[in-house]
Amino acid sequence: MKIVSFLIAFVIFSIVILFHELGHFLLAKANGIRVNEFCFGLGPTICGIQKGETKYCIKAFPFGGACMMEGEDEDSTDNRAFGKKPVWGRMSVVFAGPFFNFILAFIFAFILMSCVGYDKPVLSGVMEGYAAEEAGLQEGDEIIRMNHFSVHFSREITAYGTFHSGETIKVTYARDGQKHTTTLVPKLDKETGRYLYGFQTMGNVRVKGNVLTNLKNSFYEVRYWIYTTIQSLKMLVTRQVSPNELSGPVGIVKSIGDTYQQSVKNDGYYYALLNMLNWTILLSANLGVMNLLPLPALDGGRLLFLVIRKFTGKRMTDEMEGKVHFVGIMLLLLLMVYVTWNDIVRFVVPIFS
Repeated sequence: MKIVSFLIAFVIFSIVILFHELGHFLLAKANGIRVNEFCFGLGPTICGIQKGETKYCIKAFPFGGACMMEGEDEDSTDNRAFGKKPVWGRMSVVFAGPFFNFILAFIFAFILMSCVGYDKPVLSGVMEGYAAEEAGLQEGDEIIRMNHFSVHFSREITAYGTFHSGETIKVTYARDGQKHTTTLVPKLDKETGRYLYGFQTMGNVRVKGNVLTNLKNSFYEVRYWIYTTIQSLKMLVTRQVSPNELSGPVGIVKSIGDTYQQSVKNDGYYYALLNMLNWTILLSANLGVMNLLPLPALDGGRLLFLVIRKFTGKRMTDEMEGKVHFVGIMLLLLLMVYVTWNDIVRFVVPIFS
């Protein structure tokens, strides 16, 4: 079963990464940029075929992938080199990778919504002694807005409370077709150490909609995962979350495997497949956000260089920019080693203890 879990995680990673690189590839072709190699994996080439100007291949280490364009990280005299194209064209090529991850997340979200519907943000009750009860909220109320955040799923109620712990919030809710607004001040739950508003949600109850509803909610599903990723990064930067809690490939593979095995055991293969779809949505949206961070070696870092070049007229040579991105890659690899080691200590070492 563990081998099956690993293979499923491998397939999910492969789909997410290849779709990301496909975005770069298609926009590079559309802008007339020469693509020398399109590959899955890193390291030495295991196999590949040459088709036209591009070599399509599989590398030895099945992690990552690349769309290698002429003149992307070095100076080139080729008229079809990346650096020879207009800045807006290059920006579209760089942005296409993360954007394709959002497209993939949207497609899979639509499939998921069409199969099982969405979790409507309706309260199943309120906790005694907390702000929600004191404000008169009750079972059946639908939460519409929390401060300036519009709510579409029940899990967004929990997520907002987690990311804005301790904050006073203005809540808009609907009851019998009428909208009401109230202000809630959270109370500290001494047992859990968490600030609670007293909401109880029926997130396990999903409502099926028509095609238009599913399309709309698929957009909100992707928005939810983008929001969750950004807020999690904020908590990491502000040290509300320890770096030791980060999960790398080992931790993600374990979580995917645990979800799959639990789903098969309790609900069967159909719902296990749907949960794997959910994992793909999460990881694809996450990869899209992470790649847009303005850091060297990431797509966001490349976009930042292009924006600076476009609006200031200051030009760093392609070779120098390539060196900056190389340093960024080395730092990212060190971070990957760190989180992987933490994963091994947390998940692998206890097995042999």
